[in-house]
Amino acid sequence: MEKKTKVLIVGGTGYLGQHLLQAFAGNYGGECELYDVAFTHHSSPLPARLLDAFPHSPAFPVDLKSGLGLNSISQDFRQPDVVVNCAALSVPRACEQDPDSAMSINVPTSLVNWLSSFETNKTLLIHLSTDQVYQGVKSFYKEEDETVAVNVYGKSKVAAELLIKDKCQSFAILRSSIIFGPQTVSPLPKTLPIQWIDSSLKKGDTVDFFHDEFRCPIYVKDLVNITFKLIDRWVSDDKQMRLVLNAGGPERLSRVQMAQMVAEVRGYDLSLIKHVSASSLFCQIDRGVVSPADISMDITKLIHTLELSPTSFKEGVRLTLDSESHSHMLP
Repeated sequence: MEKKTKVLIVGGTGYLGQHLLQAFAGNYGGECELYDVAFTHHSSPLPARLLDAFPHSPAFPVDLKSGLGLNSISQDFRQPDVVVNCAALSVPRACEQDPDSAMSINVPTSLVNWLSSFETNKTLLIHLSTDQVYQGVKSFYKEEDETVAVNVYGKSKVAAELLIKDKCQSFAILRSSIIFGPQTVSPLPKTLPIQWIDSSLKKGDTVDFFHDEFRCPIYVKDLVNITFKLIDRWVSDDKQMRLVLNAGGPERLSRVQMAQMVAEVRGYDLSLIKHVSASSLFCQIDRGVVSPADISMDITKLIHTLELSPTSFKEGVRLTLDSESHSHMLP
């Protein structure tokens, strides 16, 4: 019988973490029998809905700042073959307010040191980075472009990438854009991007959206698919991998364009979408953080390396809203 691949999802209670757990549990039609999956969490107690949904995945409380809890994984789960690090302090304003926490959580020193402590340094680390490592002064950044972050969140992610490249033998760094898609099994308290746009426009009032900041939003199930493809490739390439990939969707979009597509799918009045400039003084003060203007990414390397067919933004919006409608119909 073929040995199962041991996968540890760090930050399993977050948005991407829960979608990965769903996929590994076979809920997306995947082959769950190929993997042994565990996950870490920081907040306790764990929501009952999460425990009920993933009864075969052991959960480990871990403090990434100190590394407390990682040794329990060594004892009870053993060395993972693959670690997917989704844990982060990812709200840029919160990072500005507490830069020490941002650096200690987003730069995974304790995690990397723990992986280095095993006799054989053979674990693949798939690390979620961000498009905010780029300065935002041009369109369609490539992976080899210089990383010049303009805020604490981006700087913490640049530092994380440098640490991983220096200390890890096998890694894949995914510079993710805005992640969007359906709600998670255990709903998150934070507002999800498409759901927020939809609920705001549904009220029939005008809503402000930036017309001069550009990103390449990625559908969450594409990011899950990328993770599976990376694991398959690592196994078939004799467990060697040192990759940095832009993980974005196929389109460069402003917040206005994102809102317009949601309105088109839903049939809302486009005149409700008010165009405002992110560079206006009022917006900068209100946000409490400097935000890069154009961090759209060239994803040619991602598509060619993993033979990926990315989901268009409009199709992702349609799938997300269909999923929301379906979940509201369930008892």
